[in-house]
Amino acid sequence: MPIALLALAIGAFGIGTTEFVMMGVLPEIANDLGISIPTAGNFITAYALGVVVGAPLLTAVAVRLSRKTMLLAMMGVFTVSNALFAFAPNPETGMLFRFLAGLPHGAFFGAGAVVAASLAGPKRRAKAVSMMFLGLTLANVVGVPTGTLLSQQVGWRATFGVVALIGVVALAAIAKLVPHQRQTTNTSLRGELGAFRKPQVWFALAIVTFGLGGGFASLSYVSPVLTDVSGYDATSVTLLLSLAGLGMTVGNVLGGRLADRFPLPGLYGAMTALAVVLLAFTVTADSKIGAAVTLFLVGMTSFMVGPMMQARIMEKAGGAQSMVSAAVQSAFNIANSIGAYLGGLAIAGGFGLVSPNIVGAMLAVVGLTLTIASSVYDRKRTPAPAPAVELDVTSGGETHAVEADAEVDADVEDTGSEPALPAQTRPEPVTA
Repeated sequence: MPIALLALAIGAFGIGTTEFVMMGVLPEIANDLGISIPTAGNFITAYALGVVVGAPLLTAVAVRLSRKTMLLAMMGVFTVSNALFAFAPNPETGMLFRFLAGLPHGAFFGAGAVVAASLAGPKRRAKAVSMMFLGLTLANVVGVPTGTLLSQQVGWRATFGVVALIGVVALAAIAKLVPHQRQTTNTSLRGELGAFRKPQVWFALAIVTFGLGGGFASLSYVSPVLTDVSGYDATSVTLLLSLAGLGMTVGNVLGGRLADRFPLPGLYGAMTALAVVLLAFTVTADSKIGAAVTLFLVGMTSFMVGPMMQARIMEKAGGAQSMVSAAVQSAFNIANSIGAYLGGLAIAGGFGLVSPNIVGAMLAVVGLTLTIASSVYDRKRTPAPAPAVELDVTSGGETHAVEADAEVDADVEDTGSEPALPAQTRPEPVTA
C-alpha cells in the first residue's frame, strides 16, 4: 500500500480522537466550566452538527481545489479549532469551537477516501480506504483511553492540546507524503451535485444511516450496561471501551478486504451479523465475559460496513466522488444521532438498559433490507445479454452454423461494410 495512506491515517486518528474522547472527559469539562454533565453533553452535539453542516458545505466551496490542498486546508481548520477549544474560557465559546472543529471532519474524509482509492487502483480501492479509516478506529483503542487518562491526571485542556499537536503532525505528513492530484478539468459543483440524482447514491446513504445507526444505538449506552447489568466497576469501563475500539479496527480491515472481493455478499453478511450480535447482547450482558466478547463483536460488525459503503458510493457516483464521499460522513453522524436517540427512547420507555440493543438490531435489519433493495435495483437496471443468432458460413462446399451475438451484427451494420467472404466464394476480379 502507498506510504501516503499513513499520512491520511494520522489525520483520521486525530479526528477520531477529538470526536470520541469527549465521552470520556465530560466530567472534567463540566466541573471546570461550572456546568452540568447533560449541558456538557451539548459539546458532542455541537461537533456532530459541525460534521453534518461542514461535509457538503466545505466540499462545495473547495470543489475546484486539488485534493491535496483540500486535505491540508481541512486539517489546518481542525488543528486551529482544537487548539482554540483547549483555551475556551466559557461554555459558549467552547461550543462554538467544537462546532468549528467538526466542520472539516466530513470534507477531510471525503477527499481522503478519493485520494486513497486513486492511489491504490481499482482492485484494492476498498482496502486502501479502510487503511485510512484505520486511524479512526485506532483512535478508539489508543486515543480515547489515553486522552481520558490525561484529562483525569492533568486536565481536559491538555487532552485537546495534544489533539491539536496530532493535527500538526498530520499536516506535516500530508505535505510530505501525499502526491499532488489535479482535479479533472470538468470538475464543478453542478457535476458533484449531479451524483445525488442517482438512486443508488441515496440507497448507500440510507444503508449507512440505518446500518451504522444500529451499532450506535448499542454503543451509546454501553457504559451503564457494563456497570449496572454486567457488574463491572467504573474503572474497568475505559479498558472495555478499548476492546470495542479493537473490534472496530478489526472490522474496518476485514470490511475493506471483503468489499474488494465480495462486495454485496460481504455487505449482506455484515448487516446480518450485526443484527444477530446485537440481539445476543441482550442475553450476554448479564455475564462479564459474555458482555466483553459481545462488545468486541458489536464494534467489529458495526465498522465492517464503513469501508464497504464508502467504496460502493464512490463506485455509484462515477466521476463525481468528492461530494458523495463527504456525504457518507454526514450520514455516519446522523446514524450516531438516530441510534442514540432511539436507544434513549427505549430506556426512557421503561424497557431496560439492554433495550437499545433490540432497537439496534431492528435498525440493522432495515439496513439489510435497503441493501437487498439496492441490489434488486441494480439487477433491474442491468440490460440482459443479447440473444445469440446463427450465421450460415459456406466453407469447402459445406454449410456450417456459427453462433454470433447481436453485438457482432451491430458492429458490421455500423461500419456499413459486408463481412469478408471465404476465399472459395470470393468473385474473380474483372479485367478489361
